[in-house]
Parts: sequence; structure tokens; C-alpha cells
Amino acid sequence: MRALVAGDDADGLGSALEAEGVETTYIDTPVNAEGLEAAGLADVDLFVLTDLDDATAIPVAKDLHPDVKIVVYAHDTLPEFAKGQADLAVDPNLLGPETVAEELVA
Repeated sequence: MRALVAGDDADGLGSALEAEGVETTYIDTPVNAEGLEAAGLADVDLFVLTDLDDATAIPVAKDLHPDVKIVVYAHDTLPEFAKGQADLAVDPNLLGPETVAEELVA
């Protein structure tokens, strides 16, 4: 399994995914189509967004790779325009990164 993590990942979901054996690539924000393509979005199973200031990356990622699973792991509320396109949204205050990573690879 491969993942692309966008944002500062302050809560460590990327590291938790790596600990579960997921090949993880990180992309700096702001996220745009060119950056997603250059980071290898076409070859990943998961796109993890940790900074909702870049929520517009969700529809862009789905447009570029319709089968990618979108995971939002952030403290903020997901904007309405992106709710229908995210596959999973988790508040780090509710579930720790290790638990989320275990469920994503199961």
C-alpha cells in the first residue's frame, strides 16, 4: 500500500502509516494539481490531508485519480464542498494516529 500525505502532519499519521508498512510520500502545502502529480498521486492508494487550509486538494485529487481513498486527519471541520468527496474524516482528538493507520491497512 502507498500513501501521499499533504500538510504538516503534526499528529503523526504519516509516521503511523509507515510503521504499518505503508510506503509514504509527503507533499508540502499549498497543494495543487502539479504538485500532486509530481508526488506520484497516480500510484497511491491513500491521499491523506492534514491541513484543511488545502481542502481544495480533495476534489483535485479525486479528479486526477478517481479511485484514490481520501483521508482527512485534522482538527478542523471539513468544508461542505469537500465532505462528499472525502472517504474518511477523523479528528485526531478522537482517534490516535496508530489506531487510524491500523484500520486503514486492515
